[in-house]
Amino acid sequence: MADDCVFCRIVSGELPVELLYADEHVVAFADVAPKAEVHILVVPRRHVVDVVELADDPAALAALVRAGAALAAERADGAFRLVFNTGAAAGQSVFHAHGHVLAGAGASSGGL
Repeated sequence: MADDCVFCRIVSGELPVELLYADEHVVAFADVAPKAEVHILVVPRRHVVDVVELADDPAALAALVRAGAALAAERADGAFRLVFNTGAAAGQSVFHAHGHVLAGAGASSGGL
């Protein structure tokens, strides 16, 4: 856990959110500034900076993808985008890997 990481604080329960999904590898919750009808963040429990680092943990990466698919099936028609911003220049603002699950109205537009 990184002390200054908002997602680590969410994972630990220090910052309350409505958990939409949780397993031994990942937790998921609604984005506070949604860009689509369904906009959910799925984050690994273990602090890793970005998806490139997360790729070193195939089980956690697979869990993240499976969670995104399950949430899209539950909350939309099953079609979704899974977006990772990697690096500040690409729009990453929280340096704890996380996937944006986007579905429904607005999911096909950019703007992340």
